[in-house]
Amino acid sequence: MAKVSPVSIKYMIHANITAEGSLEKPDVIGALFGQTEGLLGADLEMRELQKEGKIGRIEVEIEKQDRRTVGVIHIPTALDQSETTLIAAAIETIERVGPCDAQIEITKIEDVRGSKRDYILDRAKKLMQEIQGSTDSREISNEIKDSAKIAGVKEYGTSKLACGDISGEELIVVEGRADVVNLVRAGVNNVIGMNGTKMPDEIKELSKNKIVTLFVDGDRGGRLIAQNVCENADINYIAMAPDGKEVEELPSKEILMNLRKRVTPKEFFANDNFNGQRRNFEQRSYNSGPKDYRNNSRDYRNESREVPKQAEKAQLEIGANEKEKLKKLSHELKDSEKAVLLNSRLEEIKTVSSKALSRSLERSPDTVVIVMDGAVTGSILDAAEAVGVQTIVANNFKTTDTKIKLLSL
Repeated sequence: MAKVSPVSIKYMIHANITAEGSLEKPDVIGALFGQTEGLLGADLEMRELQKEGKIGRIEVEIEKQDRRTVGVIHIPTALDQSETTLIAAAIETIERVGPCDAQIEITKIEDVRGSKRDYILDRAKKLMQEIQGSTDSREISNEIKDSAKIAGVKEYGTSKLACGDISGEELIVVEGRADVVNLVRAGVNNVIGMNGTKMPDEIKELSKNKIVTLFVDGDRGGRLIAQNVCENADINYIAMAPDGKEVEELPSKEILMNLRKRVTPKEFFANDNFNGQRRNFEQRSYNSGPKDYRNNSRDYRNESREVPKQAEKAQLEIGANEKEKLKKLSHELKDSEKAVLLNSRLEEIKTVSSKALSRSLERSPDTVVIVMDGAVTGSILDAAEAVGVQTIVANNFKTTDTKIKLLSL
């Protein structure tokens, strides 16, 4: 029997199957061929299409749950779009597999060529970056200027925090090294990074003697970080990137513009209605001054500073119902290379790429459970421990040296 070449595959049909009874893979494949026979005419007989190499090897993955059988079906095709959708619709008419009543539902039809195009674009971008040399004198000049600025990024303290020139009396605190580099590139040198969501002791000490502006990302993670930092350090002002944007990706004009829009912690939390709670602030006075953030010598006006209380995460008890929910979610993520972040009520916070999980956790400190497709590495565990994750569900653990509960469902 001929097999479709992986090179010629255009579409992949993905389907879920549920049967009231016990089934094996041959039962499912036999039903696909037998019960669609004659439905669409001789030109679209699945057996003939597979012989001609227009339908590839059908993959069936099933498992038994009590008295039921559930699973997924993957059918690669080299047919055109309309023919592929006809085949998919015909498959959904199957109501019985072997001796069991069954239901097949098409979840999606994936354009495999689209994935190839995405890979080509990503690869082309990387190859473009690797091209050595430049014939544009302006580009060369900008590169030299940027290199000179970035060379000014240093390390501070035992935590080796990335920073610029922090010798002045004003200090801007950001989340990580990438944020520091972007601000230095924009000419804002009096900046230091926290290396994540934890509050380093060095920042606490610096805040006692300096006028501190906290500059956070424009998302929920940024707001949570602002709350945590205000609890642990003397913060005078808070600035926030535009909604949905990160500090590290802002152009120079937006950096300066958003720093000029800084507000006191009291104003920040009052306007933000953070966690739906009103907060009381201690009073502290400063003198006002000019708004050029590249100049470290400035006075500030009277302002109020909030010291909010951070709620501790309750210990999550995982019983039979919770395990069943996590198991189902784990199966849904199979081969997706994605991770789902859940709160203490097992409600979804966000879905992210497994490769970007460590960075995403920094912006989701309310995560309690992670369900992921991919290998759990030491860096993921470190990031998870930093935000208080209690449970990780995965099939591959590179290390188990952690206090986090690791489940393989």
